[in-house]
Amino acid sequence: MKINHKTTLGLVCAAGLLVGSGEAFAINWLKMQGAEPPSASGRARIWGFIQPEYQQTSGTKIQAGGWSGQNAVFNMSRPDLKSESGFNIIRARVGVRGTGFPLDSNVNYFFLAEFGNNGITRQGGGSAKITDASVTLNHIKGARIRVGQFKTPGSEEGLQAIHVFDYINFTNGVNQLLLERFFNGDGSSTKTSAASVNKPNGPVSAFRDIGIQVFDWFTVGDWEHTYALMLGNGNGITRNDNNGKREVYAYWASELLFAGASPFPSGSHVAPTSWSADQHGPRGARYQSWKMYGWYQDGKRTLTTVGDGAGEYDRTRYGIGTTLRKGKIRAAAEYFKAEGMIFSGTDGGAVAGSQNNAGTAYADFNVSTMDEANSWYVDFGYLIHPKLELDIRYDILNRSTNSSARERKYESLTLGAQYFFNKKSRLLVNYEMRSAEAPNAASSAAPNRILDGMDNRMSAQLLIVF
Repeated sequence: MKINHKTTLGLVCAAGLLVGSGEAFAINWLKMQGAEPPSASGRARIWGFIQPEYQQTSGTKIQAGGWSGQNAVFNMSRPDLKSESGFNIIRARVGVRGTGFPLDSNVNYFFLAEFGNNGITRQGGGSAKITDASVTLNHIKGARIRVGQFKTPGSEEGLQAIHVFDYINFTNGVNQLLLERFFNGDGSSTKTSAASVNKPNGPVSAFRDIGIQVFDWFTVGDWEHTYALMLGNGNGITRNDNNGKREVYAYWASELLFAGASPFPSGSHVAPTSWSADQHGPRGARYQSWKMYGWYQDGKRTLTTVGDGAGEYDRTRYGIGTTLRKGKIRAAAEYFKAEGMIFSGTDGGAVAGSQNNAGTAYADFNVSTMDEANSWYVDFGYLIHPKLELDIRYDILNRSTNSSARERKYESLTLGAQYFFNKKSRLLVNYEMRSAEAPNAASSAAPNRILDGMDNRMSAQLLIVF
């Protein structure tokens, strides 16, 4: 882990800005996102949130290779990758949800659109995009049916609502292995013009798919058990399937509910008194629990660019994890693996589309079509004051573990603080100590000289829910 002047500066900044926390307890996300108790909603309820942010690195340039001296993609601010620092409206979402009342209270819907500046809106037209549009049929006891475009059952970091996420940036593993980008090629051929560069052909997945899901939950004593089975297109959001192959998703969670818990009664549509619009704010649900879960995703991906990896490839992801919220303590841990198609960054660490110093090629986005990787993280938060939570997260990504030459290791330690102005608005401040290496290469080799230039990153984000 890098410990240097940037680390010291980050600790000072974090300490100076630490002044509250909410009560974002462990949450059953399939329940919260897929079901809408009639007594808590009605026909339509408009809601949304805005997330302005600022991110900054030192802007260290690439230190070796064909793009030496140019901007390093890992030190540029999202999503434009043009500057090492800047302000951005990363998310601005507006939606409506409710039930079919008075026609049928067993039918509920969920709609949400994105207007912010991020990987959803920047690709495929650069305009607002629909992120969620689903209908849930609650007629069959033990088997609720949800159809449309929505979050897929999987990793807690991806499945949870982003506006109750305890950090600003995702862990390395979730960002590279689970937040899927879609391409026409794998970036293996040399590109001699900017127009031919392998770039995403649409929005990031945003951990969503279009399909059908069967799910429900039931209680046994102090435990609540949840399952989900889903079939999807496996081609992201806002578009149809591209290969006729279905994506399979499976999920199970068992949750020990502590005293004061108030989940939905098993098999009913009656809302607990605490289930309300307030739960879509930063403080989340009003019950405490210890949750254990496991998930699995498997499908096919098709590349179409001749000479650039055209063909059909497997994509498999699976993992286990746990979350805890009890009293002033919040904790989480997760481990997951990836097999098959894996996003693998850009040529030489350059911003995609940048011409190399020799003027002979342009940097591509690359995809490894038959690869392996694994990742894990641990996360801990402590409520030191009714308005202040201090957070710490450590994560590891081991990418291309099946290839000694291509293997990369990413490591981050994130220090964070959340200050809650009220139950629907908060300020997040993060400082990430980041490092990466090619573990099987000499320290003087080009890959390690490039990765040595990875900067630490400071971020601040304001969240307002309405």
